[in-house]
Parts: sequence; structure tokens; C-alpha cells
Amino acid sequence: MSAPTPSPRLSDDFITSLSASAVDLADAVTLPPSCYTSRAFYEFEKEALYYAEWQCVGREDWVPNPGDFFTTRTVNEPIIVSRTLEGEVRAMSAVCQHRAMLVAEGSGSARGFLCPYHHWSYALDGTLVAAPAMNKTCNFDRKANSLPRFAVEIWNGFIFVNFDENAAPLAPRLTGVAEAIAGYDLARAEGPRPDPAARLPWNWKVMFENNNDGYHASRLHAGPLHDFVPSGKAEFPHSEPEDAGFLRFNGTLHPDASFNATQRAVLPIFPGLSDAARHRMTFANVPPSLSLIMMSDMVIYLILRPDGPESLEMDTGLLFAPGAMADPTFDHKLDMNMRATAHIIAQDFHVDELVQEGLRSRFAPRGRYSWQEGAQGQFNKWLVHRYRAAHNRLAALETIG
Repeated sequence: MSAPTPSPRLSDDFITSLSASAVDLADAVTLPPSCYTSRAFYEFEKEALYYAEWQCVGREDWVPNPGDFFTTRTVNEPIIVSRTLEGEVRAMSAVCQHRAMLVAEGSGSARGFLCPYHHWSYALDGTLVAAPAMNKTCNFDRKANSLPRFAVEIWNGFIFVNFDENAAPLAPRLTGVAEAIAGYDLARAEGPRPDPAARLPWNWKVMFENNNDGYHASRLHAGPLHDFVPSGKAEFPHSEPEDAGFLRFNGTLHPDASFNATQRAVLPIFPGLSDAARHRMTFANVPPSLSLIMMSDMVIYLILRPDGPESLEMDTGLLFAPGAMADPTFDHKLDMNMRATAHIIAQDFHVDELVQEGLRSRFAPRGRYSWQEGAQGQFNKWLVHRYRAAHNRLAALETIG
């Protein structure tokens, strides 16, 4: 993929001001409100995160057979993920290299991709196969007009892509997260393909932060559907800013707790879970795109895909222990979980929308943190580390220019 046009560089003073969010939590303040509302910052964030980091786009079982494909997008970049006839998972731009028509929509099975506009055709790996009536075009190089390819890595059954085809591997920077969730054996977990993505009117970081905020749980969600996961039992395993992910644990008042009226797991327990894992809920994160909410009998995964400074699309999926879906009573038991979960999600979404409104205010603060917001501190350090690096890269390009 050719390098994207660099975004305008932010001021040195602004980047320096971000450091106050990446210190020890007891001294830290929140990120500046403009990080959640500004178009200029969003364009900078594309450089800092989305053109540099690995991003989750789906599950490997969404393309189980050769020829299967699905399309998605993030930061308004259209993406195709396919399984080639040789069985490899590939990812590429969906943009035809002739006149920028999209060569695929939705999902399905195909032997290749045909641009409906002028019938340029591409193989499942993005290679240009045919370009009608281009024989009189001087110096036309078919190989140079294949779909831009992205790096692909499968981690715990999730498909990650990187716009840089030569990006360093993801997994070596996720060893701590991988060890903590190994008992779920997510590569073998099963679940339905998510419904069409929801479009949400708030910044992607508002969504990511809320999902990892232990502080609000016993307050916003107070009541019988959540009181068995008290905020006071939150834990935040150490992570380094260079790591690709981080964790939040929240102890429960009894083992195998789950979000339903019984407060206990009603679906089959993931068989590999340790006793410690069964006495907590685990929140595993691979920013900027993947967040996992993990209970003994169900995993909810969120794939965040921004499409502007104050909006995102989000895929919400479910995973279960192997064989769980074969139970004749599965749908009824799942309905118990989803009724409770829907109630909690509605509370969160209402808060997220109002937080985004508040962030636009001239009175929006750089607030202080409770110890129960330890995951926010980890997230800030992850972000600011990358913001600084991108700022330095852009400064170097300006110097060279």
C-alpha cells in the first residue's frame, strides 16, 4: 500500500500537554476534550494509530471455505477479507485501481472480484487478472495495478490487518493478554456472525473507555443485574505502553457469575478456565479496535471502527464454549443473558452519548481519576506513546521536506 498523505502536524505544546494523562494514575488527568471532538486530531490519529497499528476486522470463521469473503471498513477505508483457493486468509483494499469503484460489497463466496464499472477483475488475493481494452495504454503494468494488500495475522481466532504489509508481528506484544485468557481457547470458541454494525454518535475512545471503566459499574448499573461484580474488586494487571494490549479483572461475589436474573452462568462453562478465572470477569483489550468482555459462559466482543471524529461503527459478537450452541435449550438460555445485557448496554449507550455532548462544552475538564479507573491509565499510556511517536515522525518528514 502506498503511504497515506501525512496529516497536518499538531503543535509541540499540545503533544507535550498529553504527557499529563500518561503519568501514574494518582497524578494523571484525562485527555484534552479536543482528542474526542476535533477533526484535526482525528486526522492525526489516523497517522498515529490506524495507519500504523494492527486492527481487528472479524473472526476467521467468517471465511471458513476457499472463496469466502466479507467486506468491512475502518477510518473510511474499504477492506476485503477473503480466503484464497489455497486456503490462506488475505486482506486488501476494496478500491479498484482504475477509477476507485468498490469491487466488492457485503459478504459471500466468489472465485474473484469483478469491478462492476469497467470489469477489471481481481483474484481472491487481490492480483489483477484482467483489464479489458487496456492494450493501447502506454506502459500499462498489470502487476502494478493489483489491489493494495494488507498484512494479516490471526490471533485467538480473530483476524487482524495492518495497512503496512511489512508490519512487525502482533502476537509477540500480546503475550500477557494471551496468557490471561488462554483458558477460553477463543480460537475454538463458536458464535453466530454478528448482526449488521451499529453506528454510534460518539468518539471511539469514549466507547473503549466506558467498556473498561470499573469505576462506574457499581453506580450506573447498581441493581440485581450487576451488583455481583462490585467496582471495589477491580484489578489492573501491569502493562507497558509498548504492549499491544492490556487487561482489567473484576472479581465477582461468587464463581461463574453471568449477566442474567440468576446472576450465575446458565450456558456451558468454557472448559479450560482456571479457578481464578471463574471467580472474576476479564476485560481484554487490543486497541484501537478490539475489546472483550469475558464471563465463564459467554464472551462479548466489540470491534470498533471509527468513521469520523465523533462517530464509529461497531460490530458486537458473541462466543461460547464448543458445543454450547447444540443444546436444544440454547436460545432460551441465551435470551436470559441478552435481556440483562441489553439493559446494561442501554445504560452505557445513554451515558456515552451524553459524555460526547459534554466533551464539546467549553467547560469540559481534564478531570482526575479514581483508583478504580486503572484501565484508563493504561489506555492513556498506550495512546500517548503512539501519539508522541507519530508527532516525531511527522516532524522528521517536515524537516526532510
